[in-house]
Amino acid sequence: MLTPLETVKKKRAEAINRIVGKGYLSTKRVYVGMATCEIAAGSKDVMEVFQTAIKNGLTDVYLSQKGCAGRCNLEPTVEVIEEGLVPVKYGRVTRDMAHQIIERHLKKGEIIEEWVIR
Repeated sequence: MLTPLETVKKKRAEAINRIVGKGYLSTKRVYVGMATCEIAAGSKDVMEVFQTAIKNGLTDVYLSQKGCAGRCNLEPTVEVIEEGLVPVKYGRVTRDMAHQIIERHLKKGEIIEEWVIR
């Protein structure tokens, strides 16, 4: 049986592992639009690309979904927010574009200007 202090230490370690494991402390955040209209435009496929990349070792990235941005003509959208930089929002993102966002933007720091929503 654990002492009260050992129990607290164990709970704290578990909480820290959950925070780190979910990527909450990452310096890069990726938000994929997952409103109904974005799903109809193909955002589930885009989200899957990012999820697979993270499962396969892409680190320092927190992935989440976002709601409607009111820009149906530009869907699916992906927003990349990096610590200390201006957020970048990409429009009409396909599976192939998602792979390029991972390789060029997230891994190499290159903003893909021709896909950016202004």
